[in-house]
Amino acid sequence: MTLDTLIPLLLDSFASAALIFFVAVGLTLVFSVLRVLNVAHGSLYSIGAYVAASLGLFITSQHLNPYLSFVALLLSALLVAAVFGPLIERTLIRWTYGKSEAVQILITFGLFLVLEDLQRMVFGVQAISDDTPMQLLGTSELGSIVYLNYQLLLIAMAVVVVVGLRLLIRRTRLGRLITAVVADREMAQSIGIDTNRIFVLAFSLGVFLAALGGALAMPASGVAPGLGADTTVLAFAVAVIGGLGQIEGAALASLIVGLARVLAIYFVPSLDAVAPYAVMLIILLVRPYGLFGSITARRI
Repeated sequence: MTLDTLIPLLLDSFASAALIFFVAVGLTLVFSVLRVLNVAHGSLYSIGAYVAASLGLFITSQHLNPYLSFVALLLSALLVAAVFGPLIERTLIRWTYGKSEAVQILITFGLFLVLEDLQRMVFGVQAISDDTPMQLLGTSELGSIVYLNYQLLLIAMAVVVVVGLRLLIRRTRLGRLITAVVADREMAQSIGIDTNRIFVLAFSLGVFLAALGGALAMPASGVAPGLGADTTVLAFAVAVIGGLGQIEGAALASLIVGLARVLAIYFVPSLDAVAPYAVMLIILLVRPYGLFGSITARRI
């Protein structure tokens, strides 16, 4: 393999891994704190993409400063988290605490169907996109290799999220409260920790990460009906590979799946859709609880 092939392959792998990581780490964070398997997580990813596209197209139609489209990407994720995070946790997710995984999956699958229909009602059934951020950043050349600068932004954002989450968990009061709730929910309640507030914050943070992933993916791939379902399945595969509830596991699993998908696209395009799940099967045969998981671990 020549350098002209290797560099684009690695760059595409890292960019793909970054987008997968946003949604997978949100899913695994919610599971680690709330112990809830949220099947509707992918729908929040696609809602973030729809809101980002709508804001971007509004900025373009009003002939506003095009660099506001970058602000729109972040703002859309914040809006989705602020609206859907507390609303879903307080009205639906809260009733699944302590229930079996089967009940959680059925309830959140119902939520998934509602959110998918809501997207069609609000945004229609046609694909929409706004590639202004990608066009503004342009391309760069490294020797004879041309690559999108937007891919570098995705990779940088993923690194920021990884570092930010670790600092949040290890260096802040909120992080210590989250760790206490994860370690022993009943004990945390007995010493006066408001676990309901922690659950709302943790779920809203998971929604933000999912919506941010959708918003950042939108300029490159657009958004269309069905994106939520595809994203949910992929996010669960990545979370399982890394170990449910493990942030570091989600990061490493995203890299592995991103590389597997890009290798499939480069060399065996027909296996593109199968590659992530083939990787999951192989890893689970060796590590049944995922790369960072164990039968007793509940770390975040």
